[in-house]
Amino acid sequence: MGKGPGLYSDIGKRARDLLYRDYQSDQKFTITTYSPTGVAITSSGTKKGDLFLADVNTQLKNKNITTDIKVDTSSNLVTTITVDEPAPGLKAIFSFKVPDQRSGKVELQYLHDYAGISTSIGLTANPIVNFSGVVGTNLLALGTDLSFDTKTGNFTKVNSGLSFANADLIASLTLNDKGDTLSASYYHTVNPLTSTAVGAEVAHSFSSNENTITVGTQHALDPLTTVKARVNNFGKASALIQHEWRPKSLFTVSGEVDTKAIEKSAKVGLALVLKP
Repeated sequence: MGKGPGLYSDIGKRARDLLYRDYQSDQKFTITTYSPTGVAITSSGTKKGDLFLADVNTQLKNKNITTDIKVDTSSNLVTTITVDEPAPGLKAIFSFKVPDQRSGKVELQYLHDYAGISTSIGLTANPIVNFSGVVGTNLLALGTDLSFDTKTGNFTKVNSGLSFANADLIASLTLNDKGDTLSASYYHTVNPLTSTAVGAEVAHSFSSNENTITVGTQHALDPLTTVKARVNNFGKASALIQHEWRPKSLFTVSGEVDTKAIEKSAKVGLALVLKP
């Protein structure tokens, strides 16, 4: 556990990763190679039905500056420049996308033993301003996440969250969608030696009066192979197995079944990650 409360995006992150990360219903591959000078080139492709999407990302590191340049099949060029610790605890991020002239954005992140702040602003005449802040410790933290549209003068996002953690348990409570969605999540490490953990998330929408309950678990069969499973109250059950067949090279197979459907529907996804 870190010393400080982290950023707002860290609230409930362990439970979200357990319940949703790496589940893939589409066919996807990612291959990363490194040049002798340390330049990382990552090629990704995703097949969604009859549609195939691909992109190539190049990452260059020079001291505390990291530059990511990504080109996709839609001829978009996305550039992200990250400056790590120009001052103690501070990170600066500059990003833009070509040909979208309104995509430029500057973000600043600051981490302290008792606070975590992230703020960003779009580089336009009437930008959207984002701010999130967390106060507390690595055990108990309270935060908020806001977005303000300077063109309309309205808040487009108003979220708040609370997190509690100890050695093997993390619980969080968030109020999202301008107070419309209340979510509670729970993550518990059962056995750190086998990476065995259980998690759950309960979300209630006040506008639709609908509840969504998702529970899941993960377990390492061996140091290189992990299995995960989840199910929600709508009868959607998913499972995956992930194997690290070489350092930083992952092979993942996942599937989903609608247990409540009259004719059982199933989706199977395949992900291959190669990082020589």
